[in-house]
Amino acid sequence: MSEAIKTISEHASFGGTQGYYEHTSQECAGPMRFSVFVPKRAGTAAVPVLYYLAGLTCSEDTFTVKGGAQRVASELGIALVMPDTSPRAVRYPGDDASWDFGVGAGFYVDATTEPWKKGYRMFSYVTEELRALVEGHFSLDGARRGIFGHSMGGHGALVAALRRPDLYKTVSAFAPITSPSRVPWGEKAFSNYLGANKSDWHAYDANELIASGKRQSEILIDQGLSDKFLERELKPEIFEATCKTHGQPLVVRRHEGYDHGYFFVSTFAEDHVRHHAKGLLA
Repeated sequence: MSEAIKTISEHASFGGTQGYYEHTSQECAGPMRFSVFVPKRAGTAAVPVLYYLAGLTCSEDTFTVKGGAQRVASELGIALVMPDTSPRAVRYPGDDASWDFGVGAGFYVDATTEPWKKGYRMFSYVTEELRALVEGHFSLDGARRGIFGHSMGGHGALVAALRRPDLYKTVSAFAPITSPSRVPWGEKAFSNYLGANKSDWHAYDANELIASGKRQSEILIDQGLSDKFLERELKPEIFEATCKTHGQPLVVRRHEGYDHGYFFVSTFAEDHVRHHAKGLLA
């Protein structure tokens, strides 16, 4: 391991290696943890990479343990990278006052207000700093890169892919917050991280990005119909209508009986990895 990355632990998994690591982040002003699954490969050949962004209250460990994606990733020869959801080592006043803002709730934005702008820079962390770090160290193929996520992380994945199609060839999401500017979770996070001017929020709103002309390859979204956040926070019908109006390819699959948790995510995780494989292994 290079000095830039500290190994916390590594584990054999489906013929590959599941590891937990830490590094000092400039964007997040302190140590950040992440996990990486690297499949077994021949020689030193670089493998495609799929980034997963977790949701509120989650960490680098959540999808790693609960998602169950290592088996299919190993079969297809795709690496998985799972970052944490916010800075944790450097603390800010009120950062743990509620579960949907602050610690564990970085919303994958680059904050512009005090005190958050000092370390809550999760968009640049994921798309620039962590990407460069892991792809150089683990020999991952940056020409074949995708991104997906759940809930807040689904929002983050959609925004990253739409804003940076030069970086991400494929994108998908589980129960994403697709129109954060219009729902309580997004309004709370954006007003605190980005300020009161709602036009500044549009850079981190997938619905607004599609309306402004941003495009990606076909987006896959899975949504449980027993999700308690569906009507209040997720509103996939808004995003669906915008994509249809503006010609963005989109598949929304709705599932009876499934809620917002990881029994839902793990049920469809293989489908998502295979969705990405169509674009990354073509």
